[in-house]
Amino acid sequence: MELGIIGLGRMGGNMARRLLRGGHKIVAYNRSWGPVEEVVKEGAVGARSPEELVAKLKAPRGVWLMLPAGKVTDDMIVVLISLLSKGDIIIDGGNSNYKDTIRRAQALSDKGLEYVDVGTSGGIWGLSEGYSLMIGGNGQPVERLGPIFKTLAPEPDKGWGHVGPHGAGHFVKMVHNGIEYGMMQALAEGFSILEHKKELGLDLHQVSRIWQHGSVVRSWLLDLTANALEESRTLDQIAPFVADSGEGRWTVSEAIDLDVPAPVITLSLIQRLRSRDQHSFADRLLAAMRNQFGGHAMKMEGGNG
Repeated sequence: MELGIIGLGRMGGNMARRLLRGGHKIVAYNRSWGPVEEVVKEGAVGARSPEELVAKLKAPRGVWLMLPAGKVTDDMIVVLISLLSKGDIIIDGGNSNYKDTIRRAQALSDKGLEYVDVGTSGGIWGLSEGYSLMIGGNGQPVERLGPIFKTLAPEPDKGWGHVGPHGAGHFVKMVHNGIEYGMMQALAEGFSILEHKKELGLDLHQVSRIWQHGSVVRSWLLDLTANALEESRTLDQIAPFVADSGEGRWTVSEAIDLDVPAPVITLSLIQRLRSRDQHSFADRLLAAMRNQFGGHAMKMEGGNG
């Protein structure tokens, strides 16, 4: 099948490669030319502009966006609306907010264009392992794109599915990422408890390897934890700063709107925010309050006190 891909970052580039290896024709565009050159070496057709990408695709066209959520995606859709023809499909495989997806789908429908949202999970491992694809949109365009989904997924009949109407794909991916936050936090806290029990001299990498087989907590996240602990047993070289893509925040907000209690996911998000405050005013004030009411000693910057 023929497909245009716009956005060749860590996931977009590897998705293009997996599709090329699956026998599909890929026309690729990226804001900077370097990533395009790399996939051209593997068989893709390069395009130096969205206009050139559309011109190199046969109608009815499919154009897959792997771009940052928000304005960047909106701006590219505006460009594509002026270039595409009735019946063409825009596929958004990025981490868009599902509310934006519903809005965009309506706007494109008014222009005679199809819109498919694909919540995409797999990260840097997707090239070799395949991607988990949560797909929203109308049935006909989703069915038409079936060969693409079957190639990107771990297996043709596993790891992908049409989960509902416009917005459903990104909504399911949003909640997926919220769950991911909670699972990661639980693993991190558990291993932290093990690490702090110094008198037992535990080998955390050994523990992670034991848990990988037969344990009820065995998972791909545990596998990745084991990999990280094999590379560094103490993690001393890694700063305690945890970023978030925004989907955890959207999940918590949606839980509040729906009156659904989600304490684990919510707290895991708060912990990520806490990791970024290297000079926490709140913690400093807590120490000062303890000193005020109980005379408790305060640790001062530089080690005094």
